[in-house]
Amino acid sequence: MATSDGPVAGPASPAVRRARAGDIRPIRELVAPYVAERAIVPKPAVAYYESVQEFRVVEIDGRLVGCGAVHVMWDDVAEIRTVAVDPTVKGRGVGTLLLRTLVDDARELGVSRLFCLTFEVGFFAAHGFREIEGQVVAPDVYAELLQSYDEGVAEFLDLDRIKPNTLGNTRMLLQL
Repeated sequence: MATSDGPVAGPASPAVRRARAGDIRPIRELVAPYVAERAIVPKPAVAYYESVQEFRVVEIDGRLVGCGAVHVMWDDVAEIRTVAVDPTVKGRGVGTLLLRTLVDDARELGVSRLFCLTFEVGFFAAHGFREIEGQVVAPDVYAELLQSYDEGVAEFLDLDRIKPNTLGNTRMLLQL
């Protein structure tokens, strides 16, 4: 639409990009309500900085409105983690844009399966994820993964020590 003053600007489209170290504070602010609701497992700030290269962020008009990461756990499996969208932009495609980008990142990393632990079962199911139960790795891989200090790996392994933080979440997997 144009007027005598020129084009009328509407809200900008969401744009996804790799996260930078300077994004960690806004990422943590975005994630904080989800952590408070126990929808995302709490992590110290240092864990976000150590994994900044795994993150993608979504911006609208220069404001960070979404984030998520791909964390490789083994040669064929990675986790989609820390997915959060600002509630003020839900329904604008931010989550879908973010998830599609993360799936593309996983493909580029060469994994064949993506795991997530979520309350948003319908959203992930709409993108091809399926609910899982039990272990989806061989016993020798399971034994190796037990050596990880990463809470996401503990979620994937369905370890009892993580369950108080994840009660009610659904374990899901996508075959790439």
